[in-house]
Amino acid sequence: MKRRDFFGALGLAAVELEAQETPGSLYIPKPHLVEDRKFLHDFMDEFSFVDLVTASPTIRITHIPSVLDRGAGKYGTIRGHVARNNPQSQVFDGKQTAVVVFQGPHSYISPTWYSKREAVPTWNFGVVHATGRPRAITDPKAVHGLLAGLIHKHEGSGGAYDFSKLPDSYVYGMIGGVVGFELEIELLEGKFKLGQERNADDRAGILRGLAAAKPERNIHDFTAAFYERKV
Repeated sequence: MKRRDFFGALGLAAVELEAQETPGSLYIPKPHLVEDRKFLHDFMDEFSFVDLVTASPTIRITHIPSVLDRGAGKYGTIRGHVARNNPQSQVFDGKQTAVVVFQGPHSYISPTWYSKREAVPTWNFGVVHATGRPRAITDPKAVHGLLAGLIHKHEGSGGAYDFSKLPDSYVYGMIGGVVGFELEIELLEGKFKLGQERNADDRAGILRGLAAAKPERNIHDFTAAFYERKV
């Protein structure tokens, strides 16, 4: 493909995508828009380590585990907690808008995986944005229940760790150092850019390419390398 044709194709694609933009916190071309509530909730449950984004008085982002209550509110309610010393806790007044970002797997996509090589690289991913106004959870027992729910989600019923067996003096002392919040979702946006708009041969090529691609480091390997680094 000639250089002029290449940039012309990019410009045409940009015009087409802009015409398909939907309102909200996230730019979503129509082919990548997913509104299936159950699919989005399942994704949020699976990839529940989130970015909590607020913009008042300045932009702040905190990375935290979360719990989704699917039945609370029209789109569900997200609960989580931050350190009490985190300035972001001061905006949990039910008035300030926040966005909770759920991110799934992602990968570089090579044009060599397509049936026709006249293509450009891209990056595929899945993401959900949940917008609402977080309110502080002030009752220590409610915060205890939130933490118990988070632990149960990740330990499972057969986990060796039993949060309920810790002495109250210890648990409630720790609870004093955090601020819980709940965010009833007012806007739920799902963007899944996975090449689904391409033809069957290209989709098959994407799957073959991803299966053969070098996997990213897992948390074990990353942690081990971090411990061994020289400062």
